[in-house]
Amino acid sequence: MSLISEYFGEKPVITSRRGLVWQTACLLLLLTVIYAPILSSMVEHWRIVPDYSHGFLIVPLALVFAYEKKLYIQAVQFRGSWWGVAILGFGLLLLAVGQLGSLLSPLRAGYVISMMGLVLLLLGTRVFSLLLFPMAFLLMMVPLPQSFVNVVAFPLQLIAAEWAVSLMHLIGIPVLLEGNIIHLVGGDLFVAEACSGLRSLMALLTLGVVFAHFFRRESLALQCLLVASTIPIAIVVNSLRVALTGILAHEYGQESAGGFIHEFQGMITFSLAFLILLGESKLIDQFIRRPKPVETD
Repeated sequence: MSLISEYFGEKPVITSRRGLVWQTACLLLLLTVIYAPILSSMVEHWRIVPDYSHGFLIVPLALVFAYEKKLYIQAVQFRGSWWGVAILGFGLLLLAVGQLGSLLSPLRAGYVISMMGLVLLLLGTRVFSLLLFPMAFLLMMVPLPQSFVNVVAFPLQLIAAEWAVSLMHLIGIPVLLEGNIIHLVGGDLFVAEACSGLRSLMALLTLGVVFAHFFRRESLALQCLLVASTIPIAIVVNSLRVALTGILAHEYGQESAGGFIHEFQGMITFSLAFLILLGESKLIDQFIRRPKPVETD
């Protein structure tokens, strides 16, 4: 018996599996309609700010992850949990805090948290545990608060500039670093916020989650290791990109360090980051590979 039927006793309510699914779907649709202005502004944010353009892939991927659980969900009993009220209340609290404080991140995250609360309330803990990863993955579509970006981006700029200058020194290019400004013989190279690597970090982090989910299902620890490793990989690769920009500017002038060439460098370095992630996965295979049993007569 479902939580709904327990609450209403003998009153005629729809408590079949199909009925509960439709009830949940309708309430999620209603929740989406309520949050529509907030969600539309978030989509516009993805379009305008390149750092979050990966947001367009999050929802389709989350749907794929949820569809993978279809057979498991069909095999479990739907039994709603009142704990869903607490999660739903927290989501509504985020909505209130965001509205009162004009804070976009709580507003946007509140949609996902409220969705989790509805699923737990109506379908129960077993379904909630099966759909937890797809629903939590949706949080990656929420842009980071600008205050947090301001705190994180500048240290990343300094790291990229310092490591790039060290690499340029190794290959014999005379260069001087002053904060996030690289002084070259032919001019200065400014490591701006866009060059902090935050864009590639967010994209690679998303890619790492997807990669770990599909190819490392046997171990949660390995999945966490792969996802966590995307952070240093993104930082190192971004430093290489800044160094390559400095080398081109030194050899061919400032014009060669911008425009299409600069964007093309971004594609190349991101591909390099993905190859490093693949290499790390292969290396893990070498360490955890079990020896084959010895055949005996």
